[in-house]
Amino acid sequence: MSSVLIVENNDFFRRSFKEILKMYIPSISVDESADGSDALAKIDEASPDIVFMDIRLPGKNGLELTREIKGHYPNLVINIFTSYDLPEYRKIAEEYGADHFLLKDAVTGAEIAAMVKSVIAKNKKKGREVNRKRESYERRLSIN
Repeated sequence: MSSVLIVENNDFFRRSFKEILKMYIPSISVDESADGSDALAKIDEASPDIVFMDIRLPGKNGLELTREIKGHYPNLVINIFTSYDLPEYRKIAEEYGADHFLLKDAVTGAEIAAMVKSVIAKNKKKGREVNRKRESYERRLSIN
């Protein structure tokens, strides 16, 4: 099953965002985290397809957390999702490996859903390609 992790310390925003995602993509699993330590544990445990990360979090901020996650999971899609459109935040987000920098008040639920669906489709295609390569390799081994 495809999944999303929302890392946001504002309970109301986090729950609302989850409801919007579930409205557009009912089959998706949406997990939530309010801080960096919990987010890291959930990523290790559930391997989400995509993460929406706020910048301002208790403990490690979302930018530092993005850098740490990308160090372990370079292919995980991380979207910085913030209210703070500062050039220095954008620059750091890019340097730390964030895939997108989104403003909370500048994107619609439909746009977010389209992005999530696109990531899921790419991941499924990659998975099929990996399986085909593995099957081809296994067939070659069995022939020899």
